[in-house]
Amino acid sequence: MTYMSEQEEIIKIVESFFEIGKSKKLEKLKDIQFNDSTFSSFSDVPPYDLKDFATTIALEELRFVSISDYDYKINNLKISIFDETAIVALELIQKGMLVDTQKYTGQHITIEGRATFVLIKKPTWKIVHIHLSKSGN
Repeated sequence: MTYMSEQEEIIKIVESFFEIGKSKKLEKLKDIQFNDSTFSSFSDVPPYDLKDFATTIALEELRFVSISDYDYKINNLKISIFDETAIVALELIQKGMLVDTQKYTGQHITIEGRATFVLIKKPTWKIVHIHLSKSGN
């Protein structure tokens, strides 16, 4: 049996978040995020307010369903682990076709941004906070 290092486990969770955009297996969003009142998120798309778990899941599902041919690239990944807490900071490029199902149209998008994930170990690593922001380009 192969055991992953803590860093490998954490990277796998963060990558699986973005892989959901490709696979459209939305149920996995609930598996990798901590369903608790302590969960919070900020996004790079409106609304920009601080969101709870249920609102975050709903908006993530909508986002990933609305973008076809989704792909992403993670750059400059940094992981800091403090006992049962981990902070992941990264630069991110997301691409795809933003689909308007009402008008049957699509628009190619590229979003360059930054992301911070905070994970806690309860008992496995789960995302407890997400902050996505667009780069100032």
